[in-house]
Amino acid sequence: MNDPTTDTPLDDPTNLPLKGKKVIEFCHVVMGPSCGLILAELGAEVIKVEPAPAGDRTRALEGHVAGSFVYFNRSKKAIGLNLKTEGGRKVAHRLLQDADVLTENFAPGTAERLGIGYDEVSKLNPRLVYCSLKGYLPGPYENYAALDEVVQYSTGLAYMTGLPDRPMRAGSSVVDIAGGMFGVIGILSALLQRDLTGRGRHVQSALYESSAFLVGQHIAAEAHTGIVPRPFSVQPRSWGIYETFDTRDGASIFVGITSDKQWQTFCEIYDRPDLFAEPKFDTNEKRRENHDELYAICQEIFLGHDAEPLIEMLVHGGLPAAPVGQPRDLQKDKQMNHEDRMSATRFASGRTANLPRPGVSFKGVTERTGGQAPVLGEHTDTVLGDAGFSAADIATLRAAGDIV
Repeated sequence: MNDPTTDTPLDDPTNLPLKGKKVIEFCHVVMGPSCGLILAELGAEVIKVEPAPAGDRTRALEGHVAGSFVYFNRSKKAIGLNLKTEGGRKVAHRLLQDADVLTENFAPGTAERLGIGYDEVSKLNPRLVYCSLKGYLPGPYENYAALDEVVQYSTGLAYMTGLPDRPMRAGSSVVDIAGGMFGVIGILSALLQRDLTGRGRHVQSALYESSAFLVGQHIAAEAHTGIVPRPFSVQPRSWGIYETFDTRDGASIFVGITSDKQWQTFCEIYDRPDLFAEPKFDTNEKRRENHDELYAICQEIFLGHDAEPLIEMLVHGGLPAAPVGQPRDLQKDKQMNHEDRMSATRFASGRTANLPRPGVSFKGVTERTGGQAPVLGEHTDTVLGDAGFSAADIATLRAAGDIV
């Protein structure tokens, strides 16, 4: 344990807060790796354990998850380990003896069969915080197979996202990522408790319950109003203006006018005292009732301006406005490229992309992670060497197929 009276690297306030914590990750695809990515970007040493000899199958996936391996495994170390062999399990147990956290998102019962279930490894390291990221928390569904899209449909998130007769998944792996975030919250809470008790514990996060939490606001809305919520695409509007408009240069922008003060500001910006004096627009409720007429007026005003200066006018007046962008636009976005909020990450193709880091900042912290994704087995020798394996031990394990 560090002496708080000495100025050691771990005590340096410019370091990321999880500096010195070691995480062993047995995860694949999105949910588990997103949890590990956040822990890595918070400063933890995250050692990703991939199955030997093939590695994480996400490396080769195409379609809407293409590139996910690189995105969710930045700033980690990678080793290849065969947990189906006695030698591979012994390596895993050695690594876990001084680890702070284990994360796994195997199918139910798999971790136990591979010798890294909670009951077994907690005996090796009672201080270990063990996080299982699953489809469902313990209960009637716990052994069901689950995917992000499956639970988006079953919890009503797809219904709320799509059209009334056509449910549609959200345009991101939002439930996988939310489940990973809840895993991080559970891990950090358990680490705090461990500081008091000296013992780790088993933490669980799940897709289904994460998605249920996301749609819970609609349950509350129905309880409050007595009205069954409809999909966002057809829900009654809350504000007089809260939507997209075309601009002179052919772009689209989103504008919100959500208060009487904002309405006054809008009328002042565009020198329209006649609009501000018009009784049928003088409250939000009246602007809602007369929306179609007001929308046409605003659209005519906006068609007299190009998008960029138009947004500048609106935001400098305190009005919510933004371009209608695509994800690729963030690579050159001024806000996202401020203070190293993106990592310039290399891909196997040779291309480099600026990828967003987790949206959290620590004042005064100057440390940043590398933001690169490892190749399969890139750190095996280093990690095993740090764990006390000799070069001869490592060569024997590799010849036996226990490691990559």
